[in-house]
Amino acid sequence: MRYHDSPPPPESASPVPSDRPWFTRRSTLVVAVAALAPACLAGWVLTQVLTGAGRAEGHDAKPPVSTGGNPAASPSAPAAPAAAAKGPLTGRTVVIDPGHNTGNFQHTDEIDQQVDIGTARKECDTTGTTTNSGYMEAEFTLDVSLRLRTVLEAQGAKVVLTHEADRPWGPCINERARIGNEAKADAVVSVHADGVSAGSRGYHVILPAKVKGGAADTAAIVEPSRRLGERIAGNFARTTRSAPANYLGSGTGLVVRDDLGGLNLSTQPKVFIECGNMRDAKDAAQLTSPEWRQKAAQGIADGVVGFLGG
Repeated sequence: MRYHDSPPPPESASPVPSDRPWFTRRSTLVVAVAALAPACLAGWVLTQVLTGAGRAEGHDAKPPVSTGGNPAASPSAPAAPAAAAKGPLTGRTVVIDPGHNTGNFQHTDEIDQQVDIGTARKECDTTGTTTNSGYMEAEFTLDVSLRLRTVLEAQGAKVVLTHEADRPWGPCINERARIGNEAKADAVVSVHADGVSAGSRGYHVILPAKVKGGAADTAAIVEPSRRLGERIAGNFARTTRSAPANYLGSGTGLVVRDDLGGLNLSTQPKVFIECGNMRDAKDAAQLTSPEWRQKAAQGIADGVVGFLGG
C-alpha cells in the first residue's frame, strides 16, 4: 500500500469546515495515516512469518528436487556419480558368489537339471540347508555377501555378485563359475553355511583340488586359491572368534575337494567358505545374528585384502 495514493474521505465523513486553515486539514490526514501505518506493517510482518513457517514445515510447499545427494548439483542436471573409493584393492575385481537362492525350494525341477562340471555331471544347484527354526542358508549367504561387497568396495575393489536373489532360482553352478571367469576376477569367494549333525561346529574353507577333464582344468589356480583360502581362514577366525571345524579338516579349517563344479570350472583363484553349521544350536545362534554376520563379512574381506593387497 502506498499511503500517498489514499483517496480522500467520503462525503458522509465529518466534513472539515472550509474556513479552517489548510494545515489543520492536512494535520488530520497525517494523524490518520500515522495511526494506520503500524497496523499495516504488523499485518505484513505477520504474513511473512506465517508464510515462512509454512515453507519450513512443508505446508503448501513444493517438495524439494532431488540432486542425488550432491548439494552442488542443479535440479535440472543429472546427479554426478559417486567417486570410486581408493584403497589397497583399487583396480582389482572380486566376485562374490552367494550360495544357493531362496527360490530354489520352489524350483526343484529346474535346479535338479544335470550340468557338466568337466569331470562329471551334477545338479544345477541345490536348495541349501536351514537352521532348525527355518532360517535359510540362502538368506544367510546373501546377507553376508552384501555386507562383504560394501566392505570390499570401501577398499577400492570392483565387486561383482553372481546373483542378488533377483532371479527365481539358481544360477547353476557352471554359470556361477563362468561369471567369475568372464569378470577376470582377481579372487572369487563362494559364501555358504553347512548343514550337518548337531555338535559339529566351526568354519572351514574349501580349496580346489588339481583336476583336469572336459572344461575343467584347475592346475593354474590351485596354488593361488590355497593362498586365498589360508588368508580368509586366518582372518575369519580372528574376527569372528570361531574355531576351525571339529568334524573335518583336521583342525586346520581347510579342506580340498574335487567334486564342486564352482571350483572345477573356475579359471580364477576361488574358494568356498562354510561359515558354520546351521544345524547346531550354538553355531546357528551366531549365523542368525546380524552383528556376527557383519564380523563374518569383515573377516572374509580382510582375507581378500591380505591376498590381493599384500
